[in-house]
Amino acid sequence: MRLPITTAAVAGLAAGVLVAAPQVASAADQTSGRVSVSQSYPVPGSGRYTVRGHGYGHGHGMSQWGAQGAALQGKSADQIVDFYYPGTSLGTLKGKVRVLISGDTTSSVIVNARSGLRLRDLGSGATYSLPNAFNATRWQLTTDSQNRNVVEYYNGTWNAYSPGGNKTLTGEGEFYADGPLTLVFPSGAEHVYRGALRAAEPSSTSTSRDTVNVLAMDSYIKGVVPSEAYTSWEPAALQAQAIAARTYAAFERAENVDRYYQICDTSSCQVYGGHDKEVDSTNAAVRATAHQILRYGGEPAFTQFSSSSGGWTSAGGFPYLVAKADPYDDAPGNGNHSWSVGLTANRIQNAYPSLGKLQRVRVTARDGNGEWQGRVQSMVLVGGKHNVTLSGDSFRSKFGLKSSWFSF
Repeated sequence: MRLPITTAAVAGLAAGVLVAAPQVASAADQTSGRVSVSQSYPVPGSGRYTVRGHGYGHGHGMSQWGAQGAALQGKSADQIVDFYYPGTSLGTLKGKVRVLISGDTTSSVIVNARSGLRLRDLGSGATYSLPNAFNATRWQLTTDSQNRNVVEYYNGTWNAYSPGGNKTLTGEGEFYADGPLTLVFPSGAEHVYRGALRAAEPSSTSTSRDTVNVLAMDSYIKGVVPSEAYTSWEPAALQAQAIAARTYAAFERAENVDRYYQICDTSSCQVYGGHDKEVDSTNAAVRATAHQILRYGGEPAFTQFSSSSGGWTSAGGFPYLVAKADPYDDAPGNGNHSWSVGLTANRIQNAYPSLGKLQRVRVTARDGNGEWQGRVQSMVLVGGKHNVTLSGDSFRSKFGLKSSWFSF
């Protein structure tokens, strides 16, 4: 639910370009989290706007750069998460989580052979030790022509294997061992994961299989924190990230109890890189916060986070996701706190052909917080033929801006 902090800066960074000044700026009709404004930005004579902005991402919950800034000011992990998720309380949680491995796009789960490799048939509950024999270098869970789950080994060619004398499994299958497993992606790339690797059926009638990593929650978080934060950050910042990421996963797990996976491994959920990404600093942060999550009303909180708040967090629909001034976000090295990019009128016209010739941009509502009265909620592109009304998030997405907190 966030953009990774390592995403490259938006292309077209402008320098030395004058910012078109708004003709009118006034607040009216303020409602909760919404302020009506009339801010009009005519197309500059050069045909090129400079768009200035603050923050990176949606701004809900914790600013990751803010966590680093707070840690540099001596705040503990508990103090950091208390600031960004007010009203929540620390609790504990254990158990496993099911993670969709999106990079494995085939219906087979292929792992490298290793000592102690085992297979579990989830239909019967039977487990089998896979032999160090046949000169096998890889094993796979796949399907036969009748969509039945089968096991094969590779020694130059793929060969059928019958665990316990059974040619097919009675249910889904998964590989596991006493240590991490190496998963082979369709490209040939190899990635290492803790826990089990399952060939999961998306539905009872599905003819495809998805790769799902089933592992202990804290083992999963060890692959999340280094994928979501800079591993050189202060220990308290990394610990706060561990708590937020673990809580976010706990919330998703509770919301998706019966789905074959409970959380994905991309920025659509939170980024997870498996055992490959683990380093000492982030593993230490996970151990220091072992099993800790934030609860609200006894349940895991929806602990959204983003790279940078820009100096104000934004309301997110839960009592603990509040809009508030963030004094920590302008941390050393945070290039996302304030930014600017160039954007031509021609590019806007090409994106919205019904406009005709763009005449001006009008911002009609913001969230009321910070410079220019905050994040854009609604705006109008005024054209020679037609006007186009859209949200700040839509405009941000269309032109690759870092956040919806911007001005012209």
